[in-house]
Amino acid sequence: MNTVSGGVASTLDILMTLVVAAMALAGVRLLRGPTQADRVMALDVLVIAAVGAAALAAWRFGQVAILDLAAAAAMVTFITAVALAWYLERRGKA
Repeated sequence: MNTVSGGVASTLDILMTLVVAAMALAGVRLLRGPTQADRVMALDVLVIAAVGAAALAAWRFGQVAILDLAAAAAMVTFITAVALAWYLERRGKA
């Protein structure tokens, strides 16, 4: 296992904390969002932040396998966000 240490590890830990804070804020928007479009975008931001957290964890702990799952989640989320945006636009409630 190839882990990082020292200043790089501390920096990655700080970045992970910031990403988790962004995920918390996106979760609040997901629950409170006044429109469906707000909720869709909040879910998109939440998953993108989770992908970022997975990338930081892969770098921090040397686990490259995490990146495969993160890439798959990012692709599925992008396709889902586009499909939901298309649906909401056709419904006229975006």
